[in-house]
Amino acid sequence: MQNFPFLFKFLVRLHNEFKVMIVKVNNICFSYGRTPVLRNISFEVEQGEFVSLIGPNGSGKTTLLKILMRLLIPNKGEVLIYNRSLNSYSLKELAKIIGFVPQDNFFPFPYTVLETVLMGRNPYLKGIGFESKEDIKIALEAMELTNIKELADKPVTSLSFGERQMVLIARALAQQPKIILLDEPNAHLDISHQIETFSLLKTLARERNTSIISVSHDLNLISSYSDKVILLSKGQIHSIGKPDIVLTEENIKNVYGADVLVDLNPATGKPRITLLPDKIRQFSDKLKIKKEINHERF
Repeated sequence: MQNFPFLFKFLVRLHNEFKVMIVKVNNICFSYGRTPVLRNISFEVEQGEFVSLIGPNGSGKTTLLKILMRLLIPNKGEVLIYNRSLNSYSLKELAKIIGFVPQDNFFPFPYTVLETVLMGRNPYLKGIGFESKEDIKIALEAMELTNIKELADKPVTSLSFGERQMVLIARALAQQPKIILLDEPNAHLDISHQIETFSLLKTLARERNTSIISVSHDLNLISSYSDKVILLSKGQIHSIGKPDIVLTEENIKNVYGADVLVDLNPATGKPRITLLPDKIRQFSDKLKIKKEINHERF
């Protein structure tokens, strides 16, 4: 037991030496016109790491995702993928590395679910561009993982918002990417499908070494599934680290302006965030005062 501290330090050093750094963001700054959105953003994502981007509306989360997808070019700084500049990849190369699940799941054309998921195989198509048996097999496996296989022949436009979201996740899985970026993947899902989706993503991270970078507003889901949390505030990183480091009462109060109670979830041992009722009372008081004023007027 006396050698335990030494052994622990050795194992940590061994892990650091062999970990694979997939994404490295160096001092990213971005502005829309003269309005700064992101300032000096730096972080790293390891292979198989589940990273959550959180913060209030307007804090720069979606803009950061778009920069990671190369839909936006930063004014300053750079993004490295496998120690290579993001800008040096061809679109086809990038599509084999990064999959994206948007929040908006509008489909303009009534493709079938299978046809939509097969679009994730486009980076791998050769010759005249028809899918092979292997492509179809991969697409069906992705649909099975997301529990939408029975919807294969249905037009995607006929599905519910939650089902469409699962189709988009399946399409991203069919790409077999090393990194999956998700913009509020649980936005249109009921609680059962939210847990199912985050459990699937966590499994991909653990068993397939897929790196997950997800934007979400559900702090309790984030706490349960994330390896790392990045809290953005006004375009800057306010806090970064494991859920218990970032999801504190002080951080949430400072960034969101919300009074919360943070304790340990008895089922997971992870931080559990509970909104305190003070805000409800404040709004109730405001409505009561407004009602009294209107009553006096008439």
